[in-house]
Amino acid sequence: MSTVKCLIVVAVKRHWPLFQLDVNKAFLHGDLDEDVYMKLPPALTVSSSSSASSSSLVCKLNKSLYGLRQASRQWYAKLSQALYSKGYFHSMNDYSLFMKGSPGNLVVLAVYVDEIILTSDALDEIHTLKQFLDSESKIKDLGSLHYFLGIEVTSHSSGVLLNQKKFVHDLLKEYNCLDVAPVISPLELNHKLHVNVGDLLPQPDKFRSLVGKLLFLTHTRPDICFGVQHLSQFLKAPRVPHMHAALHMLRYLKGTLDLGLFYSSSRNFSVQAYSDNDWAACPDTRRSVTGFCIFLGDSLIGWKSKKQLVVSLSSAEAEYRALRKVVVELTWLSRLLHDISMPIVSPISVFCDNATAIHIAKNLVFHERTKHIEVDCHFIRTKLYEGLI
Repeated sequence: MSTVKCLIVVAVKRHWPLFQLDVNKAFLHGDLDEDVYMKLPPALTVSSSSSASSSSLVCKLNKSLYGLRQASRQWYAKLSQALYSKGYFHSMNDYSLFMKGSPGNLVVLAVYVDEIILTSDALDEIHTLKQFLDSESKIKDLGSLHYFLGIEVTSHSSGVLLNQKKFVHDLLKEYNCLDVAPVISPLELNHKLHVNVGDLLPQPDKFRSLVGKLLFLTHTRPDICFGVQHLSQFLKAPRVPHMHAALHMLRYLKGTLDLGLFYSSSRNFSVQAYSDNDWAACPDTRRSVTGFCIFLGDSLIGWKSKKQLVVSLSSAEAEYRALRKVVVELTWLSRLLHDISMPIVSPISVFCDNATAIHIAKNLVFHERTKHIEVDCHFIRTKLYEGLI
């Protein structure tokens, strides 16, 4: 999804048209590289002339089939070979992204299973590619990008708006929250959830399903990202307070139904990143929570809120670990943007509000405070000296 958002932002800022394609029966187009057999379908009766009974007969598949573990991989292989034959190549930073040409005649397409986003600064190339894909695998041309993976894309004169209003409405309806009173924050303020406090839910699958749908919603709602990662810590054995907190978040969504991401068409291509942490936030494990967000111009294209893997001994260490996460993301992002012919201007400004963490990143001999931090954290220093940040 980070790749999709980057592609949309670049297309909007460069005033490229965005198109959407859907492949009919995508998984049935794949060719099998090995022998795959299946039991006879229940409705098929075969008269066996040999000594073997019909119950011992099997079908040998000539083509891929829905339900096969190989189906998605074989479909990707089929599509890749077709695109390679026309001079396209995939990005080494995201294998679902294909490009051809150079600035002024560049075609870029992003593939997500059987849905394709297509953009280019040359309309004739887009028309040629659509005809080719239709001849290889019957496609449905859905016109301009408007609804992709449950995300509504609304064009405006000054940019595009991405939101999941319909998804939120369906979610509120499913959990009988259409008439609830809205609240102003995703989680109750200053209220910490615990692993073993409260009665176990009699139907834990209901909580797990809700959290899974909220995770999908974070694709366009960074405002609930911290709360959703907090709720996702309790999927193993959810309890009544956890469900109450999840329903509280639905009340917040009820009052913010129209919120989404706006990507403006301004020609600002500078990249900025912000890093922070919530030190020892988890009351059970005392692990900290990393948070960061990345802007391309004034458009938010990347964010994350995630519990750290180890216990940090100080707030400076927790900040430094959060800083490492955003620098890793920036390293990948700079390569991805280079692939679609939009190299970013280095160094990238990274904002961190902890002076000690900044000193650790700059100072090679800060041993007393850093000798317990793993070597991979000092990846930040490498990127600082290379001039990326």
